[in-house]
Amino acid sequence: MTGSAPPPPQSGTPAPSGTPDGRRELTLLPVGEPPQLRADAARNRTRLLEAASRLLTECGAADLTMEAVATVAGVGKGTVFRRFGDRTGLLLALLDHREQQLQAAFLSGPPPLGPGAPAAQRLHAFGPALIRHERDHHDLILATRADPLRNYSVPGHRLRISHVAVLLRQAEVQGDAELLAYTLLGSLDAALVRHLTAERGMPLDRLDAAWHDLVTRLGAKR
Repeated sequence: MTGSAPPPPQSGTPAPSGTPDGRRELTLLPVGEPPQLRADAARNRTRLLEAASRLLTECGAADLTMEAVATVAGVGKGTVFRRFGDRTGLLLALLDHREQQLQAAFLSGPPPLGPGAPAAQRLHAFGPALIRHERDHHDLILATRADPLRNYSVPGHRLRISHVAVLLRQAEVQGDAELLAYTLLGSLDAALVRHLTAERGMPLDRLDAAWHDLVTRLGAKR
């Protein structure tokens, strides 16, 4: 997911570019910030990630090993280590691959999640999409959180914050858009979504309804 993605900006949030009507455009950003790769290296990396994805689906993140990925991909174990460094690097690359699929959906996919719908409608659509992403990738997300503070600094999270903040401003929501974005996204954190759905037995429809209620209470104008 990301050999072709642009390098992340050095500031605290993804750098948006201006448009004639004053709106801000955001670009896809990688989670793990992998370097640019040659075409053949990029193909090999994709092949390894596809093998890791199959294993993740079959056995979960806890049992995903470098050796297993090498076997499924039909390469030597050393190839996997050279490409990703260690198991954490592999997990980060795999999460990055899944994250950019979500990014593509809300940055350039069809409305109401993607462009072409009013900002308030896009806000309403964003929550359910993120809830399902966090639920579906819970094990992978938590397996990469050795540093609990890292989640706030990776480009993928900064892009989410910037995206929601832009939509809040476009929807004419009053208040500090950036801090409101952090608050909204905090309600959809992977660990919380897992707790509410798996431990508390809450259906996704209930989480969706809570998100819609929050957005409506903020006064987002359709």
